[in-house]
Amino acid sequence: MARAALKWGVRDLAREAHVTAATITRVEAGKSAHASTLKAIQLAFEAAGIEFIPENGGGAGVRLAKKITR
Repeated sequence: MARAALKWGVRDLAREAHVTAATITRVEAGKSAHASTLKAIQLAFEAAGIEFIPENGGGAGVRLAKKITR
């Protein structure tokens, strides 16, 4: 959902998180990943304006917290 909000492809996220596109594909397929990799992905999203919303009875989610600048 976060990639869609930013209109990022796999390669865009990989570049911003400093990981490989194959890593992004594996993570999105539900495969395991190192905590540091997941943190790098989260930080890349947050730097781009994505806010992670905790579980609040309706499920965890994301939203675009600020205007996208590229």
